[in-house]
Amino acid sequence: MSAFKHPDFSAPSFSTAPDARFVPAPSDGVLPEEFFSTTNLPTYIRHDGVWRLPREPRMDSALVLDAEGVVWVREGRRVKRGDLVAVGTMEDGSQGIFVHAHAFTGEALEGEFKFMTSEVSREKPIDYQLMARILIEERERGGYPVWVIGPALVHSRARADMTWFIQNGFVASLLAGNAVAVHDIEASIYGTTLGMSGSGEAMTGGHALHMRAINRVRAAGSIAAAVEQGLVTDGIMHACVRHRVPFVLCGSIRDDGPLPDVYTDIAEAQDAMRVYAIKATMAIMVATALHSIATGNMLPAFVTEPDGMLREMPTICVDSSEFVVSKLKDRGTHQAFGVVTNAQDFMHILRLYVEREMDARRLATRHGRVTPQQVVTLGGSR
Repeated sequence: MSAFKHPDFSAPSFSTAPDARFVPAPSDGVLPEEFFSTTNLPTYIRHDGVWRLPREPRMDSALVLDAEGVVWVREGRRVKRGDLVAVGTMEDGSQGIFVHAHAFTGEALEGEFKFMTSEVSREKPIDYQLMARILIEERERGGYPVWVIGPALVHSRARADMTWFIQNGFVASLLAGNAVAVHDIEASIYGTTLGMSGSGEAMTGGHALHMRAINRVRAAGSIAAAVEQGLVTDGIMHACVRHRVPFVLCGSIRDDGPLPDVYTDIAEAQDAMRVYAIKATMAIMVATALHSIATGNMLPAFVTEPDGMLREMPTICVDSSEFVVSKLKDRGTHQAFGVVTNAQDFMHILRLYVEREMDARRLATRHGRVTPQQVVTLGGSR
C-alpha cells in the first residue's frame, strides 16, 4: 500500500492562492452553478488562509462549509437551501481547491513498449499472500474492512468461507442485496440455494424454497429475530447477527419478497451504505457488479491515518469477468485491484492464505523471534 506526504503548502503557488469561494445553495437539493464536483482523490480546500482536507470524502458530490468552518463532502440531494457550497472548476489550487491527482498513481512513463500492461487480466498472477497480509493487518490495527458481496458467492459454495471471515473478525460491515440474504437463509433452513443442492442438483419443488424462506423470516419479523428464534442456525446472516456485524441489504425492482430488513427506497439505501463507506479502511468486493460500482463511488481512494498521513485504500474487486473490474475502474475507482476468478476459488484460497499467515505469526510469536507488534510491522515476513 502506497503512502505519501501532504503537499508543501508553503510553496508560492499554494501560499499565494486565494481562499475557496462558497456560494449559498439556491434551494433544497439544488447546487449553485459552477459548484465544484468532487473526486475520490485527496482534495484540499483553502479557507481562512489554511489548506485543509474536507471530511467524509467521496466522488460526485459537493463541498459544503458549515457554521464552525469545517468543510464536508455532501451529496447534492442532501444540500439544503442556504448551505455554503464551494464553486470553481480548477483543480490546481488557483481557486482555493487543489486535487492531488498523482498522489498514488504517479506520473506514467510514455512511449515504453511492454508486455502484460493491462491493469485487469485473467492471465496475471494473483498475490493471495499480499492480500492475506493486508487483511490481517487491517484487523490488527483496528481497521474497518467493508465487504460487498453478490449471490454468486452463496451459490458457489463460498458461503462457509464468508462465514469464517465474519466469525474471525475480518468483516467490519457487510453490504449486499436482498438475494444474498435470501439464498443464505434458504441454505440454512432448507440446505439449498434457489432450489439447488450443495452438489449442484436441482431439487424437486426447489423453485419455491427461497420464497418459503422469505415468508418464514417475514413471519419472524426480521433476520435477527429469525436467528434468535432458532429458524436460521448457520451461514452469513447468522454470523452477522451473532457477531454483531452490521449489514445493509439494498433492494431492486426484481426482488422477491423482499426480506423485512431490505431497504426498498434507493435514497435511504444509499444513505445506509454511506454510513459504513465513510468508516472503510479497506474494501473487498466479490461477485457483484452494481453493488461494487455503487460502493466504489462512495469511497475515497485514500485512508487518513491518526497521525494525519494518507495511504491508498486497499480495494479488491473480484469477478469472473474482466468487464466488471474494468467497469469499476472506469467509473473512477482507479485504486481497485482486479482479481478475475470465480467467487468460490477466491474465497477458499484467500481463507487458506489468511489461516497460513495467522499460523506463521502465532508460531513466530510463541518462539520469541518477534513480538506480536513486530509481526504486524513486518507484514508477517518470515
